[in-house]
Amino acid sequence: MSLEKRRVMGDSRTDSGEKGLKRNVDESPFRKRTLSLQSGFKFLLLFCILLFIVSFTLSDTCLSLWDSSKLNFHKLLNQTSQLYLLHPILRVRPKLILETTTVSTTTAPTTAPPGIQYHLAYPRNYHFIMDNPEVCKYQTPFLVLMVPVEPNNIAARDAIRQTWGKEKEVQGQVVLTLFMLGSSGGANVEQQEKLKQENEKHHDLIQSDFRDTYRNLTIKSMVIMDWLATHCPTAAFGMKIDSDMFLNIDNLVIMLLEPSVPKLNYLTGHLMWNRPVIRSEDSRWYVPEELYPEPKYPTYALGMGYVFSNDLPEKFVEASKSIKYFNIEDAYIGVCMKKMGLKPSSPPKPSQFRTYNFKYDRCTFSKVITYILGSPQQLINFWTDLKRPEPPC
Repeated sequence: MSLEKRRVMGDSRTDSGEKGLKRNVDESPFRKRTLSLQSGFKFLLLFCILLFIVSFTLSDTCLSLWDSSKLNFHKLLNQTSQLYLLHPILRVRPKLILETTTVSTTTAPTTAPPGIQYHLAYPRNYHFIMDNPEVCKYQTPFLVLMVPVEPNNIAARDAIRQTWGKEKEVQGQVVLTLFMLGSSGGANVEQQEKLKQENEKHHDLIQSDFRDTYRNLTIKSMVIMDWLATHCPTAAFGMKIDSDMFLNIDNLVIMLLEPSVPKLNYLTGHLMWNRPVIRSEDSRWYVPEELYPEPKYPTYALGMGYVFSNDLPEKFVEASKSIKYFNIEDAYIGVCMKKMGLKPSSPPKPSQFRTYNFKYDRCTFSKVITYILGSPQQLINFWTDLKRPEPPC
């Protein structure tokens, strides 16, 4: 065995003088290194203990913050997913206030008082992007016909302009016809330019920035009410009438001129009583309980065409601040009426507000006020025949 190996292993055959010499030479540096290592180990151990304590404290705080953030995130996610599932409105809306958000009273003159909450149907969440604000400035209409229509449905608008919409004076009364549109969404520059040109020609388009979809018809109707309340408050009556309707405008004005027809708090049309709320998710008329919990709707007038005294639009706007949105627009108006302590009135002649009950007959159509049609061309054909000079019956 070599001398070096015997030194390492402490072999007894190594002489004592050599051991003593090596011990004397190495003892002092070795001791210093040992002390240094011991100090370093103690410092490292102390540092680890402190690090563990700090990490444990921070972990509890972070966990609490994480749990809180996660809870808030899930609340927001649930609200947002429900909003887009039921109400496909434009997603960029700085002023839109969700249903659970209390309104501040210092930001805008249309803000609700403290304690009242905005809802999706509150029309002042939205903004007019095309308007004709002057149409009621230089005249006081007796009746304003407001027609909700899709932006791309120019055929329906043109058919109305050629028929009942072209009547500007009926039975000596000023009548105004306007079309209410929403936004088609996205950057449809070409369509928007066509709408601009159409409005420059006819001056009868009003467009708001809500998303124009079937589920947003309640929003559309409430925006109509807001426009009437803010742009044409001096009119005597208003009418929301769908774009696929035949309207005998003479019969309507004659009815409104009857002394028995109230001038305030009045709404009439084809009335619906005790209608159940549809809970089947497969139906286009489905309304979940969280939006409207009652099993039946209050009495309401079918949305195909209902007439109202023009004091009601502002009241509908106010009511919508505290009534949850649901997508059955005519029933929503009925709920607003109920909240105000009012009920729709039966028309003087209920048979004048028709649906699909009969085929075209010139004598019969001369007596109705409304009737649902199948196409814009059908409206033109029926109107042309009705306006022939010979007596209809």
